[in-house]
Amino acid sequence: MGGSHSREDLELSDSDAESQQEEEEEDNYQDVSAETPEKSSSAGRNRPKTPSSFDEVESKLKALKLKYPSTTTQTQQSPNPNFKNGVKLYLHIGGNTPKAKWVTSEKLTSYSFIKTSKNNGQNEEEEEESESEEVGWWVLKVSTKIRAKVAVEMQLKTFKEQRRVDFVAEGVWAMKFFSDEDYKLFNSKYQDCLFENTFGYESNEANKVKVYGKDFVGWADPGKADDSMWEDAEDEFLKSPGSATPVSRNQDLREEFEEAANGGIQSLALGALDNSFLVGDSGIQVVKNFSHGIHGKGVYVNFGSGNHSSGSNLVHSTPKKALLMRAETNMLLMSPMNEGKLHSTGLHQLDIETGKIITEWKFEKDGTDITMRDIANDSKGAQLDPSGSTFLGLDDNRLCRWDMRDRHGIVQNLASANTPVLNWTQGHQFSRGTNFQCFASTGDGSIVVGSLDGKIRLYSTNSMRQAKTAFPGLGSPITHVDVTFDGKWILGTTDTYLILICSLFTDKDGKTKTGFNGRMGNRIAAPRLLKLTPLDSHLAGVNNKFQKAQFSWVTENGKQERHLVATAGKFSAIWNFQQVKNGSHECYRNQEGLKSCYCYKIVLKDDSIVDSRFMHDKFAVSDSPEAPLVIATPMKVSSFSISSRR
Repeated sequence: MGGSHSREDLELSDSDAESQQEEEEEDNYQDVSAETPEKSSSAGRNRPKTPSSFDEVESKLKALKLKYPSTTTQTQQSPNPNFKNGVKLYLHIGGNTPKAKWVTSEKLTSYSFIKTSKNNGQNEEEEEESESEEVGWWVLKVSTKIRAKVAVEMQLKTFKEQRRVDFVAEGVWAMKFFSDEDYKLFNSKYQDCLFENTFGYESNEANKVKVYGKDFVGWADPGKADDSMWEDAEDEFLKSPGSATPVSRNQDLREEFEEAANGGIQSLALGALDNSFLVGDSGIQVVKNFSHGIHGKGVYVNFGSGNHSSGSNLVHSTPKKALLMRAETNMLLMSPMNEGKLHSTGLHQLDIETGKIITEWKFEKDGTDITMRDIANDSKGAQLDPSGSTFLGLDDNRLCRWDMRDRHGIVQNLASANTPVLNWTQGHQFSRGTNFQCFASTGDGSIVVGSLDGKIRLYSTNSMRQAKTAFPGLGSPITHVDVTFDGKWILGTTDTYLILICSLFTDKDGKTKTGFNGRMGNRIAAPRLLKLTPLDSHLAGVNNKFQKAQFSWVTENGKQERHLVATAGKFSAIWNFQQVKNGSHECYRNQEGLKSCYCYKIVLKDDSIVDSRFMHDKFAVSDSPEAPLVIATPMKVSSFSISSRR
């Protein structure tokens, strides 16, 4: 466990010995013209002192077309001013061990951006300023050691004060530039190549408007965005009860419980009452909720126990989605039709108290079987409603509400129905192209939907037909989405970053609204990104994609979520929500483009993490700023509490 800076902030040359070596190395590459008689007394002793001799040397140097540095500082900055795109290249070795360190890979080398028609960058015929119309990728080439497609997967991070960039390319690398101008030139070209590789258009103002829309100019150029809503949110957070206690550097994550599961955990279904549930390959393990986490009760519900007479093999397949309902006495289980695909033609209803699957429901509209890829509760606290009979459904081009009662509001007679049909009570079937991937609901039942193209749409409680607001994508598919209870903040998950969006805006009458209940127009704040450092991204393991980013869990008006958590391979990363919203936070200093926050705490497990979620905030104790964090791997489940150091 630790912060994000524990490894990357090892300076590339920290010690005195390394600093001295750095100076000696750079001296070896200094321009010959620096060794003038005025340089030092020792230099003077080694040179002929006659003016004619000096003029002769100067003449020869000019014939070589070497540029004279105007100051000693310039000489130290660039070993060879004529060396185009010159950088010093470092490699991180030692992984996650105490011996981890940065080593110099090449004292002086160069980089270039090459246009290639192949993903692996083997075609070098199209060079940096190529005007070829052939479709291809921009590739970053550094020396003979690095050839990488310019993409978000590189996890490039900039350090303006150090004139340094870090990135991942089959290892973790760092480049240091010899002047501010070189550093700025690289970043500008990198961003242009990234835009073109992501969207397929040349990077210019007209194409950015085409991609983002004229109302979202702040997404392309954050300097033009209205960030006042972020600042207002900070003030509001500080006024909320107990708001001064999110995770910070003087607090620790302490493991309270760890125990072996019955095996094959697929997901967590956390309850806000007495129990939570571990959904596994062959059944559900019931665990008890405590103020310091969850602990096993030894109760296990086996899917294959034969309590339902249906001949469907879905009863025996692993559910990919579990949804608690009716005051957490029932659970809806949705299993995919085929391995590797999320779509399902129906679901099963489990009575938790008896441990029996009481029915199999079928998705149908206008007499035709249809599929769903996800289900969700009507609202953030709907699972606590003892009489709840409705829930939300999502498919690639469908958004709807299902009702387990018949059209006359009467609960169906499950004993006489072979496969009861859910009632489509509200929704819309869109034309092709929406490519919905995931969704979530607010405290009042408003809905946020994430799409394959990266768009995030906001639907009010009144209509599922047309989104009130549609945020443009940044080029990466949204694989999971969450929203705060009050609907003011939206958290989207992509493979390589999290995107945090403020939905607040001021309407023409001066009233503050959210994008769920009003059209935001062009009064939209730029989003903020949450990322792992290149080093942590690499160390997270082979399966290092972000998954299931969540806010901490509240179900009451007036309470504020305090943290965000996401999994990436063997890591769970926790961000302080207040810190992310703080525009003057150290992470954002000297950043260009969208603000990116790298300040997080990490929990490292031995196996890839399946799910990480905060328990309901009712389980937060007086000496902790947050409810316990539950982390599940396929074979184990752990609970962590947040405690202040005394």
